[in-house]
Amino acid sequence: MNSAPRSDHRVEHQSLSEGDGLPIVSVVIPCYNYGRFLTACVRSVVTQRGVRTRVLIIDDASTDDSAAVAQALVAEHPEVEVIIHAVNQGHIKTYNEGLLEWASGDYVTLLSADDELPPGSLERSVRLMARHPTIGMVYGGIEEFGENAIALTAPARRATATMHSGGRWLRKRCRETVNVVPTPGTVLRTSVQMKVGGYDPVLTHAGDFDMWLRVALVSDIGYVGGPPQGRYRVHGSSMSDGVYQDSLGDVRQRKLVFDSLFSNHADELDRAGISPGATYGRLAGHPLWLACRAYEKGDPDPILVDECVTFAEATFPLAASLRPYRALRRRQRLGAAYCHRTQIFVGTAIVRRLLNRYWWFRWKRFGG
Repeated sequence: MNSAPRSDHRVEHQSLSEGDGLPIVSVVIPCYNYGRFLTACVRSVVTQRGVRTRVLIIDDASTDDSAAVAQALVAEHPEVEVIIHAVNQGHIKTYNEGLLEWASGDYVTLLSADDELPPGSLERSVRLMARHPTIGMVYGGIEEFGENAIALTAPARRATATMHSGGRWLRKRCRETVNVVPTPGTVLRTSVQMKVGGYDPVLTHAGDFDMWLRVALVSDIGYVGGPPQGRYRVHGSSMSDGVYQDSLGDVRQRKLVFDSLFSNHADELDRAGISPGATYGRLAGHPLWLACRAYEKGDPDPILVDECVTFAEATFPLAASLRPYRALRRRQRLGAAYCHRTQIFVGTAIVRRLLNRYWWFRWKRFGG
């Protein structure tokens, strides 16, 4: 463990060649105690073809060997720099330091130190944005792999590209209230990043969703289908644990995102034909369907069910008129044992499952 006090400092190279004509992608890699993953992450970036990468590792006062690993990578790769914090700043401030104070060039992306980029990821994103100047952000699917696993090279698949109008994409996100954009592999134009600003420090667990919605207010959105655009490492200390695995906690975080969106961008949303009523009604329904499913399985937690109902009623004043609200009340009247024993609602469950599968099919093909 490295416990010695340190001052914030930067290590960088000045030997990058200029004028090679390739688009420049600034890659910000925040790192806190991910030294064991950092080398693979950086190498997945510097081996990208068709672009010129510049990389900034920001070590947020890690207590493992992250700083030493980062400095070794600087010595090995001329396009890599590192900033080492003396005091932990937290992930939001660290993100914004890289994205707003350091990033330059044509494009920018944020990549966690435990994630990776598949070969060709940046080139596919940049190519799509070069062809369509109104696109300000490109995202795609991800490949998941374990803590000690090596990310596999996906079978060769033809890349497809879809361009979404920013207004239409935003309306759909406000209608579905679900984040469809995985962070690994998502690339923004640097000019768009500067225009929309950084991550909101209030939205500590859903800042990425908020960012994507704000980008759609000012630009069109691109999606690359086929091969994965990012590699997401699943492990015990990843930020997907905790609130991300708590369905009610997740929907509460999404509500904060839409509270911020409708509070700060009311006029723009009104011009786009987006009203808060439909959004909050959909948000209110998500936990109610979870409670319905618990009754169908015969094991509802009364406290959790009450929390779902309370959230729905606080989020949407007309919650009692919602279909999932009425569905939950029917199940409560019948009782969990009866619902489970008779499987009276199995048809509804099958329809929901089929609709969910269709949604995922469309997401993989068109990005949601």
